[in-house]
Amino acid sequence: MKLFTYAKAGATAESAIQEAAGKKGAYYIAGGTNIIDLMKDDVVVPDHLVDITALNCNQIEKIAGGGVKIGAMLSNSDLANDPYIRATYPVLSRAILSGASAQLRNMASVGGNLMQRTRCSYFYDVAGDCNKRKPGSGCPAIEGYNRMHSILGASNKCISAHPSDMCVALAALDATVHLAGPAGERKVKLLDFHKLPGNTPEIENVLAPHELIVSVDLPPTPAAFGKNWCYLKVRDRASYAFALVSAAACLELEGGKIKSARLALGGVAPKPWRAADVEKMMVGKPADEKTFKAAAEAVMKSAKGYEHNKFKIELGKRTIVRALKVAAGGVA
Repeated sequence: MKLFTYAKAGATAESAIQEAAGKKGAYYIAGGTNIIDLMKDDVVVPDHLVDITALNCNQIEKIAGGGVKIGAMLSNSDLANDPYIRATYPVLSRAILSGASAQLRNMASVGGNLMQRTRCSYFYDVAGDCNKRKPGSGCPAIEGYNRMHSILGASNKCISAHPSDMCVALAALDATVHLAGPAGERKVKLLDFHKLPGNTPEIENVLAPHELIVSVDLPPTPAAFGKNWCYLKVRDRASYAFALVSAAACLELEGGKIKSARLALGGVAPKPWRAADVEKMMVGKPADEKTFKAAAEAVMKSAKGYEHNKFKIELGKRTIVRALKVAAGGVA
């Protein structure tokens, strides 16, 4: 591990930004559940670390008119177990509890979860090529072992998959990310926060230099989303494993038909994958298996499988159908 300098920011985002400003190779560190691994493997080699654990943004606040503001320094465990979140946004709670271990969730922050890097083994192998680490060097996953990789939204430069469970639920819930940086504050839709690889897979999000996440805002949702929801994660092991395919589904039903729907997928794309067009397609249709199978086919119409992950296309369809059926049946 390379030597680096360290500073601890105060309670405000401005203090953290000042600690990072003007310093080459500065990184923010919160719970450290991802960046420390990256540093150990020399994937990330910071010159300067700014500890932001003292930032005063670890609360859940109700927003006037509905919705909540979630502080970026709130732990994943505290968010998942908050009574209001469990009652109003249960799909988010379940998604978080589906990820990692209890110990990691206790340390990991909401902002850090959004900043997770891919778990692609080629990305972590600094002795080999990877367009994310070394732009222009190639993507060995395309011709290599790609079982865990993307089938949607990838490019000929990168087929890595986004690892977060929490972000899949946030995508389904229309979350907004509140950022602060040297140029001031701004808000970005979560769906726009992460970038697809295209020709620049090394650019994973819209953050400007020294910008950091302050909070995540959730808008009010139909009351039915507190009952008619499902987060389904298909993985190799029952715990401590990243998703092969995951689905966050919420339905609002009226007279047996779909009044509104939300559907987002994980494990299949370089970012949380929201199926907005398919959501619209389901509106007005019966909440039955025929509708759900049509939705699944539509989502996977543009999917492209590789040698070791072609099975994800059919698995994705079945996961979507199952998640929507569970959501339609309602949960206690």
